[in-house]
Amino acid sequence: MNKPSGKIIILTAPSGSGKTTLANYLLDAFPNLEFSVSATTRSPRPGEIEGKNYHFVSHEDFQQLISNHELIEYQEVYEGCFYGTLKSELRKIWIENKVALFDIDVKGAYKMEQEEYANVLSIYIKASSLEVLRERLIKRGTETNETINKRISKAKDELEFSKYFDYVITNDNLDLAKKMLYVLVEDFMNRPIY
Repeated sequence: MNKPSGKIIILTAPSGSGKTTLANYLLDAFPNLEFSVSATTRSPRPGEIEGKNYHFVSHEDFQQLISNHELIEYQEVYEGCFYGTLKSELRKIWIENKVALFDIDVKGAYKMEQEEYANVLSIYIKASSLEVLRERLIKRGTETNETINKRISKAKDELEFSKYFDYVITNDNLDLAKKMLYVLVEDFMNRPIY
């Protein structure tokens, strides 16, 4: 039986596929969307703001969140680096009568899909090739060669998960990806909650 819920939109992708760019586009395009801020044990990147981009927590605090069952899902995305979705974020968004937008890693998104929330749209974003993905990660300028190689290796595994999501969008042309995403989200936003 599906859990009663408000609406959830899940964007997921291997690192460098453009999901955060597309998530920001959706937030601008749809005022009723609210970004669900994830918790992470990683350090902030330059320009990231606590409570806006992520809730940056210590390993100890993250383990406490797990012990207290305060996370919908969580993953050790990279060795020693955890990410998770806070139940409190989802409740806050639904209390405000908004639609929750999740920008989360592939395995975390897959875990959320297994939670059987009733009103979910899940979209997997991908680049056309691992080489394109590598080029994007290099252009970011925030990654070392070692972390780029780890992300590419992880992306190979994550591509196998695309079949579990409602839609797959190849993001090689950002304008086209935005148009396809807009149509999917607009249709979902107009559906009644069940």
